[in-house]
Amino acid sequence: MKFYVVEEDRSAGFTGNLRALPPWGFPGVTPCDACGAAGGWAGLQYPCVDLSGLQEREALENPGRQVSVEEFSRLRDLVRPFVPSWARLEPGADFGPPTGTGSGTFGDLFMQNPWSLYIRREALERLQDAGIHGLSGCPMNVRFRGKNPSELLAMQLELHGRLHIGGVPPEMRRVCPNCGMQRHELPQPPILEVHSMHEPPELFRLHDWPTFIVASERMADSVRRLPLTGVRFNELAAR
Repeated sequence: MKFYVVEEDRSAGFTGNLRALPPWGFPGVTPCDACGAAGGWAGLQYPCVDLSGLQEREALENPGRQVSVEEFSRLRDLVRPFVPSWARLEPGADFGPPTGTGSGTFGDLFMQNPWSLYIRREALERLQDAGIHGLSGCPMNVRFRGKNPSELLAMQLELHGRLHIGGVPPEMRRVCPNCGMQRHELPQPPILEVHSMHEPPELFRLHDWPTFIVASERMADSVRRLPLTGVRFNELAAR
């Protein structure tokens, strides 16, 4: 089976733009005393997660700040009961539906950036009717300008698979015993390690590189056949 990285189709001519942020998010972390890692991750988005019942949710309403590894670990333990079992909880992860405003024209699928994917409700229903199951889209708190606004859903994507890191030096693969971080540059070229996945859904994020949104061959073929607009598919090498 082939796999594809989902990318914005800039040739389609859509002008959509979202000025919306999730209501909650993990802060970044201060530099680790052992390895120096700091900041947070992009691409860990859980728009269907509702943290309104979390007593200390105010601590997650200013994600731009940085906290110690110990404080982050405490916040992660508080959030864990609210998220799916497969969720990866790292500094910088976002929770809840994007909230704000939107303008312009949108395709059937829309990418505000390479790691944020949205879909029109009718497009989701057409994919489901075509036999594509396991897609999860959540309503957003977004006010759109103009008449007949788009009903976009924020997609919550499971994490599956890893990139082959055969070309990454061994010293860059080690996990820090102090903060648990393992960071290395994106392997070039990126190659999907197919044995790292067990029955992935038709659309998912890479577990170790969540800014990569990956579609199965079946998903890509369905989008092209319907046809749905707004994205294109770039084949991802696999071994």
